[in-house]
Amino acid sequence: MNQRVFDRVWSEVRTQYYDPQLHGVNWNEARRTYRAQALAATDDRGLYTVLGEMLDLLNDDHAGASPPAVARRQDALRERRATIGVSLRHQSDDPGVYLVETVRAGSPADSAGVLPGWRLQTGAPGQWSPESDVVEGEAVTLSFVDEAGQPQPVQVTPVIMEPQPAFVADRSHPGVVVLRIEGFEPGLGRWMGEELAGLDPDTDVVLDLRGNPGGRLMEAEAVLSCFLPRDQAWATRTARTGRQIVLKTAGGCGELAAPVFNDVAVLVDSQSRSAAELTPAALQEAKRAVVIGEPTAGAVLISQETLLPDGGRLTLSRADFVTSGGVRLEKRGVTPDLVAPAPLRERRAGHDAGLVAAIAALGGPSPDMAQAAGVSVLP
Repeated sequence: MNQRVFDRVWSEVRTQYYDPQLHGVNWNEARRTYRAQALAATDDRGLYTVLGEMLDLLNDDHAGASPPAVARRQDALRERRATIGVSLRHQSDDPGVYLVETVRAGSPADSAGVLPGWRLQTGAPGQWSPESDVVEGEAVTLSFVDEAGQPQPVQVTPVIMEPQPAFVADRSHPGVVVLRIEGFEPGLGRWMGEELAGLDPDTDVVLDLRGNPGGRLMEAEAVLSCFLPRDQAWATRTARTGRQIVLKTAGGCGELAAPVFNDVAVLVDSQSRSAAELTPAALQEAKRAVVIGEPTAGAVLISQETLLPDGGRLTLSRADFVTSGGVRLEKRGVTPDLVAPAPLRERRAGHDAGLVAAIAALGGPSPDMAQAAGVSVLP
């Protein structure tokens, strides 16, 4: 099986990657270097570590291989399932370390005292890693290190929890609706149309794309169609063949017959990726929204997934992307109009400086309000 998986990944890159020159990488040499290691791997962790090292040669954040357990969790993300209750981000400088981004309230991890900002150490015997499944009732050992460098070993027992919604509308702030989007998943455009239909023209809109990994390009287009005129060009994609296609809004914001004209702010952070970057970039260039938060990840090529023979998944960039203004966001990201950092201590305390800044900006903040929200205006 290892041979089939490796050969599929290697061949897919060679024939389908958006840059036929593979950024100058000698792909035949990569095969000679990594194939024997992949075939010798004794488990999914070993195999996918080798695949990851080979794909890293492309220096492309969209090029990655997910082991079967990770692919299964992704497929069941919006289903009732066994969970520990943490979201993890791989640390690129250390393949065995994952950063805890969020801890779900009421989850086993929350009950055990796990905190955002801790780092999960993996690889040692007996340690759980994301390459492994979690099963209801079967305890797992998690080896954390806190921000002070102190070990925080934890044993948790996964429990069945209800899925968290991909899209949430918060109307608790007077004169503002906050649309929190966890991912550009199927149904986003339809949901946006429902939430915006009949909205009072004086109600401001905040799109919260923080931590959003991206998703379907057609859903990004639907979101843009909620705020931009039909047939407005917002980007150009370039295929492996060199063929270019201008992307335009199609007017598909659910059942809305026309875009809304409410004032808009978009919240982003360093983990806003892909579609969660091209969307604020298009609104920013069209002067249709103010972008607030932190510079985004700079992972903005157009990718597709391929199912691997063992049930794992390959993600690979199939097209290049530039904004309508000619800006290539890959490795660059979106620069917010207003910088609102989110220090770890404030996030743990539940203080949302970004949202405070967005509401203030839409209301025409005074310098004192901006300073109180931790906002810096970029030139």
